[in-house]
Amino acid sequence: MPSQVYFMDLRASVKEPNVKRFQQLLAAVDVKGIIHRKKKRPLMAVKLHFGEKGNTAFIRPNFVRWVVDALWDNGGRPFLTDANTVYVGTRSESVSHLTTAIENGFAYAVVKAPLIIADGLTGKAEWEVPIKKRHFQRVFLAEAIMEAEGLAVLSHFKLHEMAGFGGALKNLGMGCASRRGKLAQHSNISPKVTEKKCTGCGECVAHCAQEAISLNLETQKAVIDPKKCVGCGECILVCPYANIQIQWNESIPVFLEKMMEYAYGVMQSKKDRAVFLNFVTQVSPACDCYGHNDAPIVGDLGVLASRDPVAIDQAAADLVNQAKGLPGSALKKVGAGSDKFKDIYPQVDWPIQLEYAEKLGLGSRNYELVKI
Repeated sequence: MPSQVYFMDLRASVKEPNVKRFQQLLAAVDVKGIIHRKKKRPLMAVKLHFGEKGNTAFIRPNFVRWVVDALWDNGGRPFLTDANTVYVGTRSESVSHLTTAIENGFAYAVVKAPLIIADGLTGKAEWEVPIKKRHFQRVFLAEAIMEAEGLAVLSHFKLHEMAGFGGALKNLGMGCASRRGKLAQHSNISPKVTEKKCTGCGECVAHCAQEAISLNLETQKAVIDPKKCVGCGECILVCPYANIQIQWNESIPVFLEKMMEYAYGVMQSKKDRAVFLNFVTQVSPACDCYGHNDAPIVGDLGVLASRDPVAIDQAAADLVNQAKGLPGSALKKVGAGSDKFKDIYPQVDWPIQLEYAEKLGLGSRNYELVKI
């Protein structure tokens, strides 16, 4: 039986404003149903990405407030949360992370919920969860998310240089991991420098937070130390000559499977207590972890809601591929029906994450799209 994925486009009118249609979407997916009725004012984690400082593609705080209102109205105690990043940036520890979140519009006065960084001040507040899967026997997850009775996962659906795309599953697997958990997923992934074309400009060296890239003293070519590389992929985008590429080997499939095992770990305590919303808007060609965002590759398509993280990501990917690409974006082919993820990241076999997530029992790729 296909999983239901509810879809709201962004058409609106005086009689049916955005807020009314969004509330209908939340009612259809039964947000009330994830709240533990036997507990008094249960804690509800609203997991989202606050956006790196300088990025503007993240979910608008208005939508987040409407989700928070629905949780309050139905007896929950919501808080907004994310875990610290493994790279050095404006969200790598809680002080900078909270400051960035507030500056990006997620202050209490706007969203009516406190902000809690899920893995503590420096990313060490974690739960160890046994899973006994192919790559991990145990996973390390952010404490506050695991402590919460319920989970609303709000994801900005966009492309990603290591995963092909980032949606609900990545928000679960990578987003809910502690620093140690993120490192475990990123390990053994090292991009490759095309030495013959490298100009030795040093852009990748300057941007590598892990100091994993250096210039060879003799050749003046960039060299990546795989022992230090955490696989963040920033060097791929900052190279002005596109001379750093993902290595075509088993690293990407392993990375995707590891991420799904972490998502599995999160969901062990959140079965029937989680709801997923994918915002297929301003679909940028790279992650919101960058302090900028390139032009969107397709027009704003709408918002999806489901209880199934696999189905909602499959639906979002299908909507993006079915849409006509925008001229002037990073796309090489702008026609409807093309694989836009492989257009920009041809080395990434993005369906692997959906296939493995389905195999783990996280959900189904078979879905029914129900329009609101």
